[in-house]
Amino acid sequence: MIFRSTYNRPVLLVGNGVRTADAVNMVHEFARKTNIPVLTTMNGVDLAQDELHIGFIGTHGNRIANMILNESDLVIAVGARLGLRQVGRYTENFAPKADLIRVDIDEYELSRNIKKNEMKYHTDARDFMRILLSEDIPDYFQWKAKCFEAKKILTSYDKHEGNTAVEKIASLLPEDPIVAVDVGMHQCWCAQSLVLKGYKGRIHISGGYGTMGCALPYAIGSSISINRGKVYCIAGDGGFQMNIQELETVKRENLPIKIFILNNRVLGKISETQHFNHGDRFANTTASGGYSVPDFVKISEAYGIRAAALESYNDLEKYTEWINDDLACLFDITLSEESFLTPKIKWETCQISPKLDDEVVMKVKGILNQ
Repeated sequence: MIFRSTYNRPVLLVGNGVRTADAVNMVHEFARKTNIPVLTTMNGVDLAQDELHIGFIGTHGNRIANMILNESDLVIAVGARLGLRQVGRYTENFAPKADLIRVDIDEYELSRNIKKNEMKYHTDARDFMRILLSEDIPDYFQWKAKCFEAKKILTSYDKHEGNTAVEKIASLLPEDPIVAVDVGMHQCWCAQSLVLKGYKGRIHISGGYGTMGCALPYAIGSSISINRGKVYCIAGDGGFQMNIQELETVKRENLPIKIFILNNRVLGKISETQHFNHGDRFANTTASGGYSVPDFVKISEAYGIRAAALESYNDLEKYTEWINDDLACLFDITLSEESFLTPKIKWETCQISPKLDDEVVMKVKGILNQ
């Protein structure tokens, strides 16, 4: 027996290991059978979409996901390595009220202790989920309802221009799309706010590798793998310049890839660090520091791919035909240079910034603990 019915606030935390073990459908079946809330890692954001979506945990994770984690009394982590960006420097601060069950096929990952008396299962995620599904587990619909009630309260917090741009893109995509995401601020915006319709869609994301320029090659490979099918590519102005020449591959192979460039004309992740931690000493990240951006529309058209420059992501609604047809296209979407990324958890302390009003925090915690 793995699960004890004495728990009142359990969560299932899933990482990309669930997908490599071909256990995605089993996770969805378990979530619907038990109504236990599902949280994800950044690399596993596409494992809990549509009505299952709450958010991902960690440094730039959704605030509600991290708050639920902090109030839970059981965390079942399946196929999630739980690295520093998830657990922080002082692991006793990770899910402080919860027992921890860890499931991983990699024995070396399990050799690290995160919590005292944690339970470890060195096994395949699919085998573990099969056992878990066979157990008699109570229905936690009331606990799940509290989680979504708390999520609704925080809907308007931690939302910046990048988040709303990603939400607009998601609203225009079909059910179960394939989306390739580059590296930069927009990677975190997508992990936070790219909620797909349906449960079989894919979000190809670099995660901790931090490989700028990965989105367009991801999209090309994905399209070819589905018989030159439709794929959506979300990139930043910096990452897109790393592999911009692959537009020739898109054109030559007649791949219907839809490219969305979130263009704030800065290397956002690094310039933000230089702004907050180094007194605005920008080095090769902004126009003042030696960084520049080309005319993406002219470049795209030079490769024979239609393109449009948009002053606002809301203008995407004028191009639904482009988004839905079987030809490649590119959208250069202007964002302000002050497009920041929040929230952020300090890995040394596990404190979330920016700090919310105590009244809001207590209201959310009250709902989760009532």
